[in-house]
Amino acid sequence: MNHMRLSGIPKRISFVVFVLLISLPCFGQDYLQPNEEVILSFRTKNNKQMYLVKDKSNRYISYRFGTKDKIELKYPASGTNSWEKFKYSSYLRGGGITNEGMDLNYVYFTNGDFQYIIYQTYYAVGNKRKIGLKVINLKTNKTTDIEGNPKTATGTLVDFRDNQLLEIGDELFD
Repeated sequence: MNHMRLSGIPKRISFVVFVLLISLPCFGQDYLQPNEEVILSFRTKNNKQMYLVKDKSNRYISYRFGTKDKIELKYPASGTNSWEKFKYSSYLRGGGITNEGMDLNYVYFTNGDFQYIIYQTYYAVGNKRKIGLKVINLKTNKTTDIEGNPKTATGTLVDFRDNQLLEIGDELFD
């Protein structure tokens, strides 16, 4: 029987290279677990990433934000009662440019002294799409807007209008 062999490369080195290649995915952070699906994800203009995910069986929802190598904030820390910790609000006005149509969608939560607002908006006038994250310091009322790159977006917040998984709030953040 003829065995294929990489010419000039000893078996030991071939094995080490193989082990390193299959272990590479373990070095980064897992923003999405095998039992989860993306609700919305995007990269920011500073190359960070935001993931809003849920368990495929709707057992929990989770927010994750950070670099490709490190999750800087995961909320909530556990999935227990996680759906109760988030709210969704929206505003929809059709009619296109003539009626200054808009589609505003927000998922938000509070963690300590900060409120986090994930936003996905569209304005017909100017055909403007925006996606990102606003962080409001509740003590100082200072807002930081972390803009996302719409071209990197996967998923949508719009599905929360009808799925009854999140409490519907009435706050609009634009």
